Amino acid sequence: MTTLIAVAHGTRSPAGRWQIQELAAAVARRRPGLDVRLCYVDVQEPKVADVVPTVADAVVVPLLLSCGYHVRVDIADAVEGTGFPVAPPLGPDDVLLDSMIRDLPAADAVVLAAAGSSDPLWRADVAGVAARLPGGATVAYTSGDGPRVPEVVARLRRDGARTVAVAAYLLADGLFYRSLRDAGADAVTPPLCHNPAVTDLVLRRFDAARKTDAARQTDAGRLTFAGSPL
Repeated sequence: MTTLIAVAHGTRSPAGRWQIQELAAAVARRRPGLDVRLCYVDVQEPKVADVVPTVADAVVVPLLLSCGYHVRVDIADAVEGTGFPVAPPLGPDDVLLDSMIRDLPAADAVVLAAAGSSDPLWRADVAGVAARLPGGATVAYTSGDGPRVPEVVARLRRDGARTVAVAAYLLADGLFYRSLRDAGADAVTPPLCHNPAVTDLVLRRFDAARKTDAARQTDAGRLTFAGSPL
């Protein structure tokens, strides 16, 4: 049986921890019999490197919103040499975009709030999501380099926006999400894991990675056979 190793970032927020645990539990309930193991790359235990050696066959699904450092380094290092396929992260995806759009109230300006990162792939993904929000959105970050959310909200108001809404590009509650409540906006969308469709998104990532890996192994077998002496 193939195990689904769900890898979240980790948070000290009790609410955020419960939300991610509930997401993993919802995935298990949606697919009875599937072994779902939840682990983390930071803050919480168990770490992904501790869980990977405990299973014989697995697909790793990052509960992350972009293919940044945690996917390319932390998770990649944890699975090195195992042959376990790693699915793409949850974002960017239309499910997440539709969730934010549905929860956004009418506003003169929209800020897409994301966790900060110096990773260019992460920043490109965030910019792409912001461009697809209705009317476009201004990107701001909750940490790291780049414009911070309160600064961007204040600037938009100085530029004439009477109402400003924040589209939270964050999966769960935590320090970053709570900081948005004090950013001066008129509304903040809920964490993305509140959308039940994210459960199906996790399973789609799992199924697609498993199918791709099976096809790769089949092709490798055919190549070996074709090159074998008769």
